[in-house]
Amino acid sequence: MSESPANQDTPRTVLLRGGTVHSPADPFATAMVVERGHVAWVGSEGAADAFADGADEVVDLQGALVTPAFTDAHVHTTATGLALTGLDLSTTRTLAEALDRVRAHAADHPGENILLGHGWDAARWPERRHPSRAELDEATGGRPLYLTRADVHSAVATTALLARVPGLADHPDEPLTGDAHHAVRRTAHSAVTPGQRADAQRAALRRAASLGIGSVHECAGPDISGEDDLTGLLALAAAEPGPRVFGYWAEPLTDAKGADRIRELGAIGAAGDLFADGSLGSHTACLHEPYADAPGRTGSAHLDPEAVAAHVAACTEAGIQAGFHAIGDAALSTVVEGVRAAAERLGPARIRAGRHRVEHAEMLTPETIAAFAELGLTASVQPAFDAAWGGEDGMYARRLGAERARTLNPYAALLRAGVPLAFGSDSPVTPLDPWGTVRAAAFHRTPEHRVSVRAAFTAHTRGGWRAVGRDDAGVLVPGAPADYAVWEAGELVVQAPDERVARWSTDPRSGTPGLPELAPGSALPECLRTVVGGRTVFARPNE
Repeated sequence: MSESPANQDTPRTVLLRGGTVHSPADPFATAMVVERGHVAWVGSEGAADAFADGADEVVDLQGALVTPAFTDAHVHTTATGLALTGLDLSTTRTLAEALDRVRAHAADHPGENILLGHGWDAARWPERRHPSRAELDEATGGRPLYLTRADVHSAVATTALLARVPGLADHPDEPLTGDAHHAVRRTAHSAVTPGQRADAQRAALRRAASLGIGSVHECAGPDISGEDDLTGLLALAAAEPGPRVFGYWAEPLTDAKGADRIRELGAIGAAGDLFADGSLGSHTACLHEPYADAPGRTGSAHLDPEAVAAHVAACTEAGIQAGFHAIGDAALSTVVEGVRAAAERLGPARIRAGRHRVEHAEMLTPETIAAFAELGLTASVQPAFDAAWGGEDGMYARRLGAERARTLNPYAALLRAGVPLAFGSDSPVTPLDPWGTVRAAAFHRTPEHRVSVRAAFTAHTRGGWRAVGRDDAGVLVPGAPADYAVWEAGELVVQAPDERVARWSTDPRSGTPGLPELAPGSALPECLRTVVGGRTVFARPNE
């Protein structure tokens, strides 16, 4: 784990004043003092005068908003950087446009051993089909190409790349999934040099910092990225200014020896994308009932309850977090059954104290929600998934039918049950976009799943810290780490998802701190500065 940039001078004492500070310590605060990398004081403009003489720097906020920095609780940093700096098909509107972009990228990168790309989604194209191998061979001039679908759970590849992977030269002309996909991914990523990898990681962390993100949870693992990728990222984040990086390594454990290896890698848990199943877009999320658009198919189960129980027990006994990737209702049932079995063995209090995690957790039922609350499981979720694929005519509805699709991502029910929420992007699956993520949760396509902007903001700030076992951060109160962002924002309001929220909470007399207006169509706040541990890691030019 990397908790703060190294090789820098001790942070100075800074007084910020003349703005709005989002803090439960004082809902009307306009000023804040930062000392030795922590928040020292939050209060009113008049009281700030007493701190001015002792400050090394006084910052006039000029009306800007100061909030805790965001935490993105699920990121693939190197893949994000490669998408930012390489071939990105996420905005293509047709198959033909995607092939044109592949062709142009190949022409612009004649010296690359293997071409890498990301983001195609046939469900968004009028052709409604994936690029064929022959089309990709033509577009690349016969060169090796690895091209992941938007959900990163399937991919297409050229003949030249498949020929490098034993046993896959004659693979059917269908997207690669499961073990075949993992084998091709390992071959493709092995061509990325350490220098290219570090450049991609820097690009991703710079983008995160520019968006007011002060920490990320890197979800690494043997089926996603190599050990060198994780250890290199943690070393880079420790040596250079930027967001904090908390690393997870998704490898199943059965004993204390495995836990020791997790710690040796610098990870804080055997969690993240430890796959219980796949994804809905690739028809690999594990379901109780078949897909509506693929009768007879129920997805892929990668773990059984016994394996889940063994992993959770080993992690709990070793004092590290366990976690799983689970999207389909059958996969979530498996995880709950396994965690409950571990609780029967070790006692529910020990399991709850472990703050184990479930990533994505989309097809929840009232029963599995209750189990999450009972077992103290954190739901690490991605509201942008609903914004991208929800709705009556979205990908979810096509895969599952409208009735089942409407049950997905029930954030309000999770909060009512007392389930801890941590928000993330799963970047590069959906982009790093914290305010957009808060908006997506507050204006969920299914109205009964909406939460207040305040609740969504908390899940994307303090919720991410709680998900790594820290209750002392992600909020601007004295003693908390000085991880904050400064924003150019419009009017601040207390925004509820609908009229069912008690009216007192939206009344200024309640003393509830305001947040930017995030209604669909409104401009999102623009980041002016991001500070981590009292050190500036991003400043907008001319700021």
